[in-house]
Amino acid sequence: MTKLLRFFRPSHQHTAFSATLLLMGTVMLSRVIGYIREAYIAYAFGAGPQTDAYVAAFTLPDWLNYIVAGGAASITFISIYTRFLAEKRDADAQKTFSIVITVMTAVMIVGTIVTEIFTPQFVRWMFHGFSPAQVDLTVHLTRILLPAQIFFYVGGVVSAVLLSHRLFLFPAFGPLLYNVFIILGGVIAGRRLGIASLAYGALVGSVVGPFLASVIGAAKIGTGYRPSFDVTNPAFREWVRLSIPLMLGVSLVTADDWILRHYASSGIGDIARLNYAKRLFAVPIAVLGQATGQASLPFFARLFNEKRLQEFATTVNDSVYRVAAASFLATGWMMAAAFPLIDLVYRRGRFLVSDTQTTAIYFFWFSLSLALWSAQGLYARAFYAAGDTLTPMAAVTVITTASLPVYSLLFHTYGVVGLAWASDIGIGANLLALAWLLHYRKMVSLRTLRWDELGKTALTAVVAGGISLEVARSVTPFVSGHGSRFADVLQLGLISVTWAAATVVGLWLLKSQLPNDLRRRKDAPLPAAVAEGESKEIMGAGTQP
Repeated sequence: MTKLLRFFRPSHQHTAFSATLLLMGTVMLSRVIGYIREAYIAYAFGAGPQTDAYVAAFTLPDWLNYIVAGGAASITFISIYTRFLAEKRDADAQKTFSIVITVMTAVMIVGTIVTEIFTPQFVRWMFHGFSPAQVDLTVHLTRILLPAQIFFYVGGVVSAVLLSHRLFLFPAFGPLLYNVFIILGGVIAGRRLGIASLAYGALVGSVVGPFLASVIGAAKIGTGYRPSFDVTNPAFREWVRLSIPLMLGVSLVTADDWILRHYASSGIGDIARLNYAKRLFAVPIAVLGQATGQASLPFFARLFNEKRLQEFATTVNDSVYRVAAASFLATGWMMAAAFPLIDLVYRRGRFLVSDTQTTAIYFFWFSLSLALWSAQGLYARAFYAAGDTLTPMAAVTVITTASLPVYSLLFHTYGVVGLAWASDIGIGANLLALAWLLHYRKMVSLRTLRWDELGKTALTAVVAGGISLEVARSVTPFVSGHGSRFADVLQLGLISVTWAAATVVGLWLLKSQLPNDLRRRKDAPLPAAVAEGESKEIMGAGTQP
């Protein structure tokens, strides 16, 4: 019990293993709250023009945050800050923190004012298929959401400070609080303000969650802040140099949502249904990829800064292997369970069975790329930990540009489902580019990746998913009221039991080492060597719509 309480103490310095557990747990909890949020939106507003406008309203704020701050807030800053801490240069770390916060907050405020002015022009250009009423609503909602980016940015930098100190609790709970306030906004003011209540809830949530939670955590460890515009500071200039590629480059990880919304704006409800499928798909991405990647960056950076390059390469490959293997198995279940899962999660109120059928198709195809989304995040962070942002961002920008004709071709040929296929193809190319570049630069060799184990889990996932889907289909004609809650639960139960049994048998027959690898504490999805080293240090010394 004492160890458990210490695990949740805000000042507890986590190892790689405990950080992963904490972030996976809080991300899962956040996604549960996110499910309640999406379920409420589906119930109250369905998949119609209002919901399309609400989802579309996040595009310009996301774009502002990406262009002005990019991933620089937590990605490039954390590498510099961690290096200063390792070199015992705490004063330089604090000074750089103050300059980055001061200068970039000023830039964000100016950017927010400019985008508020030009919101109507952007919306009409981006969502050419919207009716005049949808355009007006999207403009209104966008202008509510834009100021939230200031708080997201400052909260991101402060979170980077906490992560550098291996303090993960406050950053982990920021997204959870953000989702809670979106729901509260709808529940409290939904009848009076309509769908705008969700936007106001998101604005308040950005203050309470990503911003305030991190600031409180930083205050507790004595992180000092003094306003400073010293742009000549060498560390600040280094931060700018590392950040510019992230600000100017365009990664498909972010641009995918923008592209999907752009093409889907021509059909009523298409943006909403794609968003519902993508948000549910984001749950395993967050648990398997995002949480692992966020927890891994400080440890990757420390290994690289300490010139332990062989351990760095091994750690990255081990992380990719475990995350990708687990993702393969999860994909088998998700594709088989698409219809009953979507139906149970969303169908109520204004969200109809016809919406379920369409959304389930999108979810089915998105699920195919789970391992690609999860693994590419780890490869990208390997570059960031090495202080190289130009190479990965140049590569993914080329991939994004080359993907645009693919989105267009598949959309105009196959409709909205073609966008899901294009998304899978694009993120696959993204992953291959990053993995090959790391291999080419002799940073992380592809030869030492556990290809044999990945092959075993992929084969097991295909067989388990196929068998469980066929079992569910075979009993569907005998279940009265197909599409009822009982039928959904029965199908989901059969799929889950069959998938689990087939997975266990498949891994056993193929003599896979994955179960042992996942069970061993020292071989957690993050750096085993670092986890062990950090534990010894601590014993010796006594973290959209």
